Amino acid sequence: MNSIPDDLDTPDIMVDLDVLRRNIDRMATALRAKGLRLRPHAKTHKMPEIAELQLAAGAVGLTVATIGEAEVFADHGAADLFIAYPLWVGPRQAERLRRLSTRVRIAIGTDSVEAVEAAGRQLGDAAGDIEILVEIDSGHHRSGVRPAAAVAVARAAAAAGFRVAGVFTFPGHGYAPGMPEKATQEEEQALGHATELLGAAGFDVTRVSGGSTPTAELAGASVITEVRPGVYVFGDAQQLELGRCAMADIALTVAATVVGRHEGDDTAPRRVVLDAGSKVLGGDRPAWATGYGRLMDHPEARITALSEHHATVLWPDGGGLPALGERLRVIPNHVCVAVNLVDDLAVVSGGKVVDRWLVAARGRNG
Repeated sequence: MNSIPDDLDTPDIMVDLDVLRRNIDRMATALRAKGLRLRPHAKTHKMPEIAELQLAAGAVGLTVATIGEAEVFADHGAADLFIAYPLWVGPRQAERLRRLSTRVRIAIGTDSVEAVEAAGRQLGDAAGDIEILVEIDSGHHRSGVRPAAAVAVARAAAAAGFRVAGVFTFPGHGYAPGMPEKATQEEEQALGHATELLGAAGFDVTRVSGGSTPTAELAGASVITEVRPGVYVFGDAQQLELGRCAMADIALTVAATVVGRHEGDDTAPRRVVLDAGSKVLGGDRPAWATGYGRLMDHPEARITALSEHHATVLWPDGGGLPALGERLRVIPNHVCVAVNLVDDLAVVSGGKVVDRWLVAARGRNG
């Protein structure tokens, strides 16, 4: 994608179809060579068209974050779904899971005895149609139990009528400089320990699920059977700064227009202002990131502030400031957030808009 098509107004999200396909094929090939199953996380893109490309490239199924996302992808033909989240199942959620289980293979996550007991009461006999994976905390310290607690949760799940398929984790602490390798090692150790304990307790562990975009291609097949990266389809500024992708791998950018231009002086910095603010880029900025996103064609520039409809970009000395009205491509820090902010986006190939895809699972947060 060498330019912003003339028929796009800004701000708008655009996806380079050729780069997208290349990213999908590369990850599928890399994991296949390691004997790992790919179950990509569809919360990143929320679009059936991209899910179809992933499944056609060899993904065994999809990962989602919510029942609502599962419903959307089931409606569009996905047959094997994992809700990788420690669900608390009430009566309405139970009815939705029952309906899903009659149409697709469905698995859900859990990390407590109380949650699986409550879910079992709500689902009744339908619990037997749903697989359970116990979430393990491998170092991110968000949700999940330590490996030693996995057996108690699995026994409660089995007593509640669920089919215990295995364990999963999210090595989210790999999203930091110098951490992907360490997070991968800790993921392997935690999942391996939990799997051993479950096997000793009589459980037949068939799924050991891990991975994230920073760690997916570092994972080995000694314990893990499947990985669940999401961001890899698009890339984003975080992955760039972590060294997990290159500029050539960035498939999604936000088309923006220069609406302010200031040469700067002793009281204010040299800068431009773009019409793409937090309402299209998202506001995520981890402490280690160098800005609120990057510019595709000006990697030395830094987005130092976001308002709802403004992006302030500090421009380095020595380079000419972009002109008012010039259009620039912005790489969001966290692409999952950016996609969820729009109803649809432009699909670009050969410098032309060839389609627009609906973000079909947008807003399906429960």
